[in-house]
Amino acid sequence: MMLKIVARGTVVVGRPGTESQSCAFPQICVLPSGRWICCFRAAPQKGDTAVQRSLFVRSDDEGKSWSLPVEAFVPPPIDGTPGLFRALGMTALGGRRVLAVLYWVDSSRPSLPFFNETTEGLLDSRVFLAWSEDDGDTWSEPKLVDTTPFHCPTPITGPVLLLANGELACQFELNKHYDDPSPWRHASVIMFSKDGGNSWPEYATVTSDPENRMFYWDQRPRVFSHGWILDLFWTFDRQQAVYRNIHARESLDHGRTWSEIWDTGVVGQPAPPVPLPDGTMGLVYVDRSGAPQIKMRVSCDRGRTWSRESEIVLERSRLESQTWQKRSMQDAWAEMADFSLGLPATAVAQNGDIVVVYYAGPATDQTDIKYVRVRATTAT
Repeated sequence: MMLKIVARGTVVVGRPGTESQSCAFPQICVLPSGRWICCFRAAPQKGDTAVQRSLFVRSDDEGKSWSLPVEAFVPPPIDGTPGLFRALGMTALGGRRVLAVLYWVDSSRPSLPFFNETTEGLLDSRVFLAWSEDDGDTWSEPKLVDTTPFHCPTPITGPVLLLANGELACQFELNKHYDDPSPWRHASVIMFSKDGGNSWPEYATVTSDPENRMFYWDQRPRVFSHGWILDLFWTFDRQQAVYRNIHARESLDHGRTWSEIWDTGVVGQPAPPVPLPDGTMGLVYVDRSGAPQIKMRVSCDRGRTWSRESEIVLERSRLESQTWQKRSMQDAWAEMADFSLGLPATAVAQNGDIVVVYYAGPATDQTDIKYVRVRATTAT
C-alpha cells in the first residue's frame, strides 16, 4: 500500500494569553452519521493542573470546518474532594449513541504538580463515563466507574473499546498515590462490561513487568475483526532511563488473554493502529530521535514488522530535538512535559481514509490541535 496525505487542517487554535493557550491530548471519533468529534484538553499552560478543561468540537463536513469548543461535562466532587477533567475520549456505539470516557484528577491542592518527583506518585485520578443518544449534542451526567480491585490513580489511555462480541472495554494505567513512598509498579489494564457500561466486574492485565524495569506506557489498542485486538506501547526502560522501540501484544479472545510481547523495530510513541482497505494496517507514531516528527508506516504481517519503505511524514516540526540524556524517571517526566508536538490519535473515515489528530505548536505552552487525512492506495 502507498500512503498519501489528501487533506490537513487546524481543528482548534491555542489562543495566547487565555485559558486555552495550551490545547493538547486530542482524541478523534467518527460517528455512523459521518460526524467527526475531536476531544482535547485546554489549559493556560501544558503543565497546569489548577486550570484545565476537557472540551470537544464537531465537524459535519469531514474536517473542513469545526464548531466552537463545547464544555459539556461538569466534574463532580468525589467524597467532597473537588476535581477537574484532564482528558476525554469518545466511542461510537451504533446509531446515534456515543459513549464518553473522562479522566478526573483531584484539584483540592492546586499548587501541586501532577507528578510527584519525590515519590513518583500521581494526583488522585479516576474514570467517569457519560452517554449521548443524539450524536453528542446532549449528554448524561458523568458517572464514576468502580475500578475495583484497583484503588489507586487510574489515568485513562484512550476511549472505551467496543469489542467484536458487543462488550465494552475500559482502558487505563496503574499509578500510585501521590505521597506513597513505595515503589511504583506500572501496569496496563483493561476492564470489561457486559451491560453497556453499568458494571465492570472483569479485568485483564495487559502489561506488567515482574522485574519492574520496562514500563509499557500509553497502551494504544485497536479492535480488529473476529475478536482480535492489537495493542501498542511507548516503552521506557527505567533501569537505563532510555526509550526502547515500540512494543506490541495481541489478544485473540476479546482482550481476555494476551500473547507474548514483541519488539516492532520502530522507535517512538505510537497511536492506535488502524486497518487499511486491503487488510494491512497502519501505524502512526511520533519519532523524537531528532527534531520531532509524526510519521506513518504500513505492516503486512499483523504488526510484527512495519515497512520503512512505506513511511511518510505527516508533520515535521521546525523545532530542535526535544529529548535529552536522561538519568531517571524524573528526567523522563520532565522531558515529556516540555514536548510541543505529539500524542497522535487515529480513526477511520467512512470511505476508509485514516484521520489523525495531534497537538503541535511553536512552544511547550502554545499548541494547536491539528489533523491530517491519509489515503492508502494500491502500489502500481
